[in-house]
Amino acid sequence: MPQPKVLIFAPADTESHKELEDAGCSLVLGSANWSDPTGDTTEKLAEMASGADALAGTSIKGAYISKDVLQASEGLRIIAKYTVGVDEIDVDAATELGILVTHAPTEANWGGVAETTVTKLLTLLKNTRERDRHMKSGGAWRDVSLTGTHIGTREEDGYEGIVIGLIGLGRIGGRVSKLMAPWGMRIVAYDPYVDEDRFRELGVERLGLDDLLKQSDVVSLHVILTKETRHMIGARELGLMKPTAILINTSRGPAVDEPALVTALQTEAIGGAALDVFETEPLPTDSPLRGLGDNVLLSPHMSSHNFGAGLTPGIKWGTADILHALRGEDPEHVYNPEALPQWRERFAGRSLI
Repeated sequence: MPQPKVLIFAPADTESHKELEDAGCSLVLGSANWSDPTGDTTEKLAEMASGADALAGTSIKGAYISKDVLQASEGLRIIAKYTVGVDEIDVDAATELGILVTHAPTEANWGGVAETTVTKLLTLLKNTRERDRHMKSGGAWRDVSLTGTHIGTREEDGYEGIVIGLIGLGRIGGRVSKLMAPWGMRIVAYDPYVDEDRFRELGVERLGLDDLLKQSDVVSLHVILTKETRHMIGARELGLMKPTAILINTSRGPAVDEPALVTALQTEAIGGAALDVFETEPLPTDSPLRGLGDNVLLSPHMSSHNFGAGLTPGIKWGTADILHALRGEDPEHVYNPEALPQWRERFAGRSLI
């Protein structure tokens, strides 16, 4: 029996390579990477994918798993992502071709993103950086310009607290709501794909997107990148927000129209923003976001990077999914389940290892 070919388009470790090789796979390693847009191109990936039975890897920026890449091998069974995002894959084409796409929404990753979201929220609302810098530079004691925002309710004097609006109430948005619930703030969310039971379970109020933007003091994005979510926050949406409101994006950079956001911040149409993701990554050194001062809090796409987390759990999931697919078994973490009937017709019960 010939060895099944696995193209790891964006390698992230070596332990999984050994596991695949021990199972009888032949590996081809790419050099595409989310932090290096100069890595393998789409055309190069199509060349390397010729005859492949599986594709795997972490996120990439300089290439795209296009229909041409998917059609480079008639026997391609699976594209296994080590991360939750699948925006670098033409999922519609994969589904049409009966190819499974799996992803890795592991607790180690999405839990850390939720925690980072809360950290950014508190940093901006409590003026954490400003207070620290003020003290270290010998500023006046208890300067009132450093006054923070009180978040939760104070029933004794009728203070209702602030409103946090979550765009997306999946794993990450749901965890943020649980983390913030004890603070006594009002939590609202927009998610047309989540049923009422989810909202009731979390104690979150459902709103339409426009109403959420108008009412929220903090707007936090927790979406994957799709045709619907690309630039879902643009000039119109930013114009609906309160002039004191802050925008947090720890999901995907292109969900926000970055030039429109820069304009909103420069004109003080909104109060601030905390960004872990950007339309172009790495963020260009001449990006105007770098010069906006304390109303912007930036980090280099590292929300899920925490000790004990990172990609390791996702790599394990992705490797297991590949081995299942190569054995003709349904993988566990299928992103496009609508492809399963065609996939089963082509590959179920037909093992390559």
